[in-house]
Amino acid sequence: MFDFDYARQMMVERQLARRGIDDARVLQAMQAVPREDFIDEGFEEFAYEDVPLPIGEGQTISQPYIVARMAEAARLKPADNVLEVGAGSGYAAAVLSHIVRQVSALERHASLAKKAADRISRLGRGNVQVRTGDGTRGWPEKAPFDAILVSAGGPAAPVALKEQLEIGGRLIIPIGRRERSQRLLRITRLANNRYKEEDLGGVMFVPLIGEQGWSEHQGQASVHLRKHLPDLIATAGEDLPNIDEPGFADVLERFADRRVVLLGEASHGTSEFYAARSAITKRLIEQHGFTMIAVEADWPDAAAINRFVRGQEQGDAAPPFLRFPRWMWRNAEVDSFVTWLRSHNAHKPAGEQAGFYGLDLYNMAGSIAAVLSYLDEVDPGAAAVARERYGCLTPWQNAPDSYGRAVLTTGYRDCEDEVVRQCRELLGSELNRSGSDDQALFDATQNARLVASAEKYYRIMYYGGARAWNLRDRHMFETLDNLLGQDSGTDRKVVVWAHNSHIGDARHTDMGKTRGELNLGQLCREKYGPEAALIGFGTHHGTVAAATDWDGDMEIKTVRPSHEDSFEYCFHLSGRDRALIDFSRHPEAADALSVERLERFIGVIYRPESELLSHYTYAVLSKQFDAYVWFDQTSAVRTLAEEGATGRVPDTFPFGL
Repeated sequence: MFDFDYARQMMVERQLARRGIDDARVLQAMQAVPREDFIDEGFEEFAYEDVPLPIGEGQTISQPYIVARMAEAARLKPADNVLEVGAGSGYAAAVLSHIVRQVSALERHASLAKKAADRISRLGRGNVQVRTGDGTRGWPEKAPFDAILVSAGGPAAPVALKEQLEIGGRLIIPIGRRERSQRLLRITRLANNRYKEEDLGGVMFVPLIGEQGWSEHQGQASVHLRKHLPDLIATAGEDLPNIDEPGFADVLERFADRRVVLLGEASHGTSEFYAARSAITKRLIEQHGFTMIAVEADWPDAAAINRFVRGQEQGDAAPPFLRFPRWMWRNAEVDSFVTWLRSHNAHKPAGEQAGFYGLDLYNMAGSIAAVLSYLDEVDPGAAAVARERYGCLTPWQNAPDSYGRAVLTTGYRDCEDEVVRQCRELLGSELNRSGSDDQALFDATQNARLVASAEKYYRIMYYGGARAWNLRDRHMFETLDNLLGQDSGTDRKVVVWAHNSHIGDARHTDMGKTRGELNLGQLCREKYGPEAALIGFGTHHGTVAAATDWDGDMEIKTVRPSHEDSFEYCFHLSGRDRALIDFSRHPEAADALSVERLERFIGVIYRPESELLSHYTYAVLSKQFDAYVWFDQTSAVRTLAEEGATGRVPDTFPFGL
């Protein structure tokens, strides 16, 4: 049974108080109102996620933080008479009813207004009245108001609302000329015709429709843009041949003069993404002097591949990539590439060979396995919490079914020091083993640095949030930077393989805008500027190799058709099966794609049943990437037969050594 009371308490503590909401009356009101009562059936488990949720009629219930933030910004007093514009589900009005004397709520959709009134009545909040009406005209019969809170974004503050303020009254309203991109203003009425405006920061709200807001036609801008955008994509998109055709990489050669070419993926288990990156990388190595491939993988595992592609002995090192998620690298697409790379290097002197390197924290998956093993023995409850939390290590990945449970229990805190000690011991033993084959000084130094970074990561990842993510991506960037600077006498050039969430500039996604997260792509742009090319990949539908939970079995899952409000859906409507858009060459398409939309991210975990909430985030595609490679339909990676299974891995395959 989901513990809503506990989840609500954690929401108040973690999402509100820790993020700066300090008005005690606002926090008490947020604690008092059961948000699950205002959620449509089927979405109850998401009630205390800090995200907006759909409520019908194209509207949403605001995320808890924004409700609290607006209430605090209004500087409410117990005797205040308050107007809420855009009642929606009724949740915000219910919260306000615990803070002020009287709440009048307006909602333009009659069906939503009735639901809101019924919900508030069931909670016994007798100081709230809800009616259907044009919110931009206010509620003159109830005026003057000590405060007006508007839960929709308009082009300007409606005059009617400003005039219905009491002298000293506060209007809290999102204002902006672009859909889902506004500034939250506090407008205080100082005298009959004198107002003071304060900018409280950037927000995203649905359009404020009404006589003094957007027209119904303007409010449907996203629909019209969605109809127009596919045409722009179809015009700007450059067709790509089949991946196995020699000409596939031709149009990507325009990035060959860059020092760092970052190639993304929209999932960790899609064949086309791996195959396309392989084809592009082969061209850059063969014809343009690239000598390094740096991937989202652990350093020692990638080092085994590096030895293989250089024709070196493996020694007694353990086979690489045996830990979860093994399909991410132990697949036929990677097998084909590293086999090619070994053949390519065989004809090159050592100084001209191309190397294969890992950027990620040392043995993260192995240490997670150690944590789970330890907790399974000493505290099974904490082990269950850990499994859910590890499933959320990616910035887009929510675990809504476990929210409120994935927290630090007393038992979990008691285990932490022992768990970190176990991780440290595991890292030490792995370091000793990996260094036993007399690797080069650079490799040994990198391993030692990884141990120090990893221990910090393992300790802070218990607590979630931006710190763990930022430490990991900073580490990946520093590793990349070290690779590029390893030999200052050569002009090294590198291809990076990593997920879109790592290689797209985080500043232009919800990662950076709302969660304070940075990433590898952002850091590369800041350090290398135009010498770095950030190339994203996307798909509409197909199949993918993924797990349901962290450390779960791999499954071949069907990827749902992309959401109608997403970039992917616009690309699908363009009719392009395979295409590249270079945003620098097509400014009109780039401008259209600079409007914030949903973007899908699938990692090693995929949960189609909660896809909208757990695998989509808002982003600005043409600023996040320099170019975008599109495959309308994709298929899962081809996993390799394991030892003892039907089929045989070739003797030359490095993972079998």
